[in-house]
Amino acid sequence: MQTQVLKADSKENIRLAADLIRRGETVAFPTETVYGLGADATDKAAVAKIFTAKGRPTFDPIIVHVASIAMLPTVVNGIPEVAWQLIDTFWPGPLTLVLAKAGKIPDIVTAGLPTVAVRMPQNEIALALIEEAGIPIGAPSANSFGRPSPTCADHVIEDLDGKIALILDGGTTQIGVESTVLDLTCSPPAILRPGGVSRECLEGILGKVSVFSGTGDEVFKSPGQMKQHYAPRAKVLLFGGKCRERVIAAMRERIKELKPGSEIGVMVPEEELSHFTDEDVVAIGLGSFTTMEAVASKLFEAMRALDKRGVDYILTLALSREGIGLAVFDRLFKASGSQLIEVD
Repeated sequence: MQTQVLKADSKENIRLAADLIRRGETVAFPTETVYGLGADATDKAAVAKIFTAKGRPTFDPIIVHVASIAMLPTVVNGIPEVAWQLIDTFWPGPLTLVLAKAGKIPDIVTAGLPTVAVRMPQNEIALALIEEAGIPIGAPSANSFGRPSPTCADHVIEDLDGKIALILDGGTTQIGVESTVLDLTCSPPAILRPGGVSRECLEGILGKVSVFSGTGDEVFKSPGQMKQHYAPRAKVLLFGGKCRERVIAAMRERIKELKPGSEIGVMVPEEELSHFTDEDVVAIGLGSFTTMEAVASKLFEAMRALDKRGVDYILTLALSREGIGLAVFDRLFKASGSQLIEVD
C-alpha cells in the first residue's frame, strides 16, 4: 500500500480524507494531544485495519471520536448527568469518558466490553474530518503499538508508512500526551489513564476520583493501561527520590556503570542538563520542570530523537505528579516497564 501524505490546510484534502474513512480505509490525523489513526467506528472491517497497521492486540480498546453531541447516540447508550457536567466543562478537549456502549459500535472497538471510550477533540482539523465523514471515528494513536506516540506527521511516517491510506499533516500537536480517560461506570469515577485534563480539575467538579493502578491481570477498559507502553527501542531507566541532588548523582553513577560498551541518552529538564555535559552521553532537555506543560509537549519527541541517535539506554527522572505532571510520570513509568529506581 502506498501511503499519501497531504497537508491538512485545504478543504479538498479534508474531503478526500473523509471519503477514505467512509470507504473503510484508515487515515492518520492530528488532534490537540497526539496524532490518531482513524477509521469508521461503526465498521468492524475498517476498525480491524487499525489493529493490523499498528500491530495492536485486540484486547486493547480504542477511543471513539465525535464532532458533535448529535453523534453521541450512535456511540453511547445513555448519558448520565455527571457526564453532561464534564462534557459542558471539558469538551471539546482532552477528556475521554467511558460510558455504556450503543449497539452500533462493534465489539472490536471495545474489546468485547459493554463500555466504550468517547471524546470530542479540540482540534479544527480533527473536528472537520469527523464532521465531513459524518460518522464517529475510532482512533488510537497513529504509531506502531507500544511505541512513543506521534506528535507530528513525520513520526507517523516512521511507523506506519505503507500500512495506511493517508496521513493528514497538521503540524506538531499542542499537548503532546494523550487524553485523560475517566471511567464513569464505577463509583467513585476512576482515571484509567492520566492525560491532558488533570485530576485536580476533575475533582473540582466531581469530588474524589480514583486513579487506576493495575496488577496487570485486569480487563482493560481503556488504552494505555498496560505495564509496558509508550516505549522507545532503547531501555528506559526512570529514577526518582525526594532529594534531587541524590537522584542526579545516582544517574551519573549508573552512566559510569553502563559505559563502556553502551550508548547512553539522557532526558532531563533544562535546569539539570549541566550535570551531564561532562559525560559522554546524548542529553536532551525537556523544558523547565516549572512548566510541566512544556515537558509533556516534548516528551515523545525526545524519546524518538534519542532512538534515532541509536542509544541503548535512556536515563530520565520523575518530576512533579501534579497537574499534567501525573500524565508525564505515567508515560515515563510505562516506558520503563513500570519500574522506578528509588533513590534514598
